[in-house]
Amino acid sequence: MSRAFTREEDSENAIAGIGERPVSQHRNLVTPTGLARIEAELAGLREALARAESEGDRERIAMISRDLRYWNARRESAELSVPEDGSDVVRFGMTVELEAEDGSAATWRIVGEDEADPAQGTISHVSPMARALFGRSSGDAVSVNGKEWEIVGLK
Repeated sequence: MSRAFTREEDSENAIAGIGERPVSQHRNLVTPTGLARIEAELAGLREALARAESEGDRERIAMISRDLRYWNARRESAELSVPEDGSDVVRFGMTVELEAEDGSAATWRIVGEDEADPAQGTISHVSPMARALFGRSSGDAVSVNGKEWEIVGLK
């Protein structure tokens, strides 16, 4: 095939030997913090792209362009969701305090996929734990991966 019929982004990706970042097929629910993070990622990538273009660094241009396409897609599909104040059932954006039958405790805030960081106490709304918690209230029990948890608090 003639090179005249190839897309520029395809040739950029071939230069760097990279593929596209996969975009989740789930709804892209975001918290206000998650939406701000997407905006910050886009701003930072635009600045990095300008620097890479001025330096003529084709590999960096390809990598940054790929990441820009990903974050632009995430921004376009973002659905801002804020839980109702005083909700007595688990919803997206809420923090849930749990206690296991062995007495161990866990606290999770349910957020969007791009914002989730279990080490920081946030889990994706599509995670097994979040799915088990949605629509439940304080005092309800849920089972995740063979472990029983009781909801002891909602924020």
